[in-house]
Amino acid sequence: MTDNTEDIYSRVIAVTDRHLCGRPFLEQIELICSRRPRAVLLREKDLTEEEYAQLLSQVREICDAHHVFCIPHTFAGVASVQKSAAIHLPLPVLRSGRDIAGQFRYMGVSVHSVPEAVEAERLGASYVTAGHIFATACKPGAVPRGIGFLREVCAAVDIPVYAIGGMQGNLACIEKMRAAGAAGICVMSECMRWPERLPLVT
Repeated sequence: MTDNTEDIYSRVIAVTDRHLCGRPFLEQIELICSRRPRAVLLREKDLTEEEYAQLLSQVREICDAHHVFCIPHTFAGVASVQKSAAIHLPLPVLRSGRDIAGQFRYMGVSVHSVPEAVEAERLGASYVTAGHIFATACKPGAVPRGIGFLREVCAAVDIPVYAIGGMQGNLACIEKMRAAGAAGICVMSECMRWPERLPLVT
C-alpha cells in the first residue's frame, strides 16, 4: 500500500444506510463522493422499488459529478432500467434469478462462508463482500468471523474480495485487510457519520 491519497480511497467502498446520517442523506453522499472512494454501494433495501428508483437517480447524479462509481443494491430491475453497469446482490437473490448476471457488466455478491464465495464466483460474480469480519452494531449479537475467515475466502476465489463488518475507515485497517488478501474494505457507519464521527481515511 502506498501513501498516495487517491490509492487509499480507491480501496474503500462506501456502503449507505440513510438511517445513520446526521444530515440530509444526499448531502452526506456529496461529502463521501468528495473523497473519491472506489464506489458508493446504495444499500437501502427497506425502500419500495419506486422509492429506490428515485433515490438511485439522485445518488447517481452526485456520483457521476464526482466520477465515483455507483453500485445499486438488490433492486436489479431498477438498475437495469436506469442502465447501470453494475448490481450488488445477496447470494439468495442471485440464486433465484441467475439471468441477472447477464444484464450487468459488474456484479457483486454478499457472502458469509467460503462455499458461498466459491458459488458466487461460479455464478458470475465480479467481486464479493465477505463478512462480517469484526463485531459491528449493524449485526448486534452476531459472532464475527475474523481475519482467518477472510484469508480463507480470498484464497478460495480468483475475484476481488472486500472485507465488510466493523471496518474502520483508516489506512491501518485497509492494510490489515489487504495483508489477508482482500482488495479493500466496505465502510458503512463511518461513511454515514463522517465527519462527525471519525475521518474516513487518514
